[in-house]
Amino acid sequence: MALMITDECINCDVCEPECPNDAISAGDEIYVIDPKRCTECVGHYDEPQCVSVCPVDCIPLDPDHKESKQQLQLKYEALMAKG
Repeated sequence: MALMITDECINCDVCEPECPNDAISAGDEIYVIDPKRCTECVGHYDEPQCVSVCPVDCIPLDPDHKESKQQLQLKYEALMAKG
């Protein structure tokens, strides 16, 4: 499942540099996660890095983008192949 950032985001900018897939960017009001690039850090780390550094706990699973660990692994491999 991809992750999402809720409106509790305080725009502290700690999550964006932690994302190994460049899936996090500044949105109009809060940071946003591109579900096409988010692998929950599968392939890079054991846990999502953005979640571990977020000081306000505003990065839950995105219920609109349900994916298994296997699907996340395949997405990671496709992203890495694109270079």
